[in-house]
Amino acid sequence: MIDKQWESAEAAVSDIEDGSSLAVGGFGLSGNPIALIEALLAQGTRDLSVVSNNCGVDDWGLGVLLAAQRIRKMTSSYVGENKEFERQFLSGELELELTPQGTLAEKLRAGGSGIAGFFTQTGVGTQVAEGGLPRRYNPDGTIAVASPVKDVRSFEVNGEPRDFVLEEAITTDFSLVHAARGDRHGNLVFNKAARNFNPLAAMAGRICIAQVEQLVEPGELDPDSIHLPGVFVHRIVEVGTDIPKRIERRTVAAEGA
Repeated sequence: MIDKQWESAEAAVSDIEDGSSLAVGGFGLSGNPIALIEALLAQGTRDLSVVSNNCGVDDWGLGVLLAAQRIRKMTSSYVGENKEFERQFLSGELELELTPQGTLAEKLRAGGSGIAGFFTQTGVGTQVAEGGLPRRYNPDGTIAVASPVKDVRSFEVNGEPRDFVLEEAITTDFSLVHAARGDRHGNLVFNKAARNFNPLAAMAGRICIAQVEQLVEPGELDPDSIHLPGVFVHRIVEVGTDIPKRIERRTVAAEGA
């Protein structure tokens, strides 16, 4: 009997040390593993290198770790909702590896699948492939660290040569994810937009820690409905269905529209 349940978020993240690398699930504010993030904040872990689609907002999601200056480097595809992120990046306090969204997803999936790298057309002819994108600034605004030149090769596609850029896979020390349901074997089911990046982040972490709203017994989940098999999950914590959830931008239609 494989029981991966842990008694609390605090216990589950207790061995994440300073300087660790993390893959964190979530898309915008959907599916943010907030209980695990807050537990990590409370224990004081710092100098983190985090891979996530975005960095939350100023007071939610990964934004709470950023505001406490616990993150050394972010690898993300979208960073436009966090003013503190902008401030830290432009002042040289934070390193950023900006990555196209689909490429970031595939880098995580490849890492979790044991694939070292892959060739993609995304980024060919831009600084993504040619290098020079600022990763970290000096306090005076000059570039301290720039992205490197990547290998570009030509492959024949539909009878025509096309250029592709080599992207290396991502693996991390830990991954933190949120799921709607899970069982004690670690099998997970995600809800709608929360499925974006959570399964991929889970795959990339050498130790995957999952918070779930509802924990059930093995066999209760329909095998055909499982989005991520338990082989990728090492620790699971039940946080309840009433865990706070934030909406990034609430949009409503005008009355009568």
